[in-house]
Amino acid sequence: MKALVLSGGKGTRLRPLTHTLPKQLLPVAAKPILYFVMEQIKEAGISEVGVIIAPETGEMIKESLQENPWQHRFTFIMQDKPMGLAHAVKTAQDFLQDDSFLMYLGDNLIGESVKSFVDVFVKENLDSIILLKKVADPRAFGVAVVDEESGRVLRLIEKPKKPPSDLALVGVYLFNSSIHSIIADLKPSARGELEITDAIQNLVAAQGKVKAHILEKWWLDTGKKDDIIEANRMVLDEFTQRDIRASVDNNSNIAGRVFIDSSSVVENSIIRGPSKIGKNVVVKNAYIGPYTSISDGCLIENSAVECSVILEDSKIISVEHLDESLIGKQSIVTKHKGIKKSLKLMVGDDALVELP
Repeated sequence: MKALVLSGGKGTRLRPLTHTLPKQLLPVAAKPILYFVMEQIKEAGISEVGVIIAPETGEMIKESLQENPWQHRFTFIMQDKPMGLAHAVKTAQDFLQDDSFLMYLGDNLIGESVKSFVDVFVKENLDSIILLKKVADPRAFGVAVVDEESGRVLRLIEKPKKPPSDLALVGVYLFNSSIHSIIADLKPSARGELEITDAIQNLVAAQGKVKAHILEKWWLDTGKKDDIIEANRMVLDEFTQRDIRASVDNNSNIAGRVFIDSSSVVENSIIRGPSKIGKNVVVKNAYIGPYTSISDGCLIENSAVECSVILEDSKIISVEHLDESLIGKQSIVTKHKGIKKSLKLMVGDDALVELP
């Protein structure tokens, strides 16, 4: 079995951050989202991984995977235009050949291991397994109707105005090679794309063995700022262990599940977990609240920060209360005058924000 990871797209909902960084490389708990996907693939026992990339961001995706601690064998596949998920499969057909494959959207996070889905797929000799999650408003997603007894998929619709169920398609799928002939006959949707929901629906109509797995734990599609903040909160809450490797003075107090990497310094500060702080970070006269992740090389001084994601080499100085914010690389958020206020920001790379 192979894996196909979709890491293209332009991430327009996360601009200006995604002008300079692919959305799949935005950090959650101080680690790129794409790395969580690669860990899932490794845990499933898959080592041959095709990565769909876009012309605008492909080189950054390649560079981010160079260290390759998962020991995957990567093949990078260029998709010139984002013409749908089924089009991505079609573009990757030379790589996939006749193998079954796990398809995983590179900006999605789920709270369950994919290994169990892979095992069921192989054991039952299925044509496809799709992952589903109950959602409050299914109109923004592909929606499935499932036979409750057998788990067989009966019907799929892409973004219906009147959803027949509350089961949304998660961005994780398993297919065997029969999907290629289905996609070969697929017609573009009204928005001009080859939809994977249409492909699966046609596979169902052709009497293919298509089953669903309904996720009990969380699923996050990290396409917007608030999604990143929520994903950061969920991952910190579930996986953070207390591990203080930094230099911490006697005037500081660190409580709860806090990870602070080596070569960082904490002076006269309070840090509450779950939170994660990278390398070469200076925290001075500051309060770091729960659900905050701070990437390498940052300075947090005379400030209070909570429930936020701070990217590399940024500075937060003299800010009374920074909350639910996503701050890009090499940014400066500072306050030189003014009244106390809580801030909610999404700031792109190389930015300077001065508060009155």
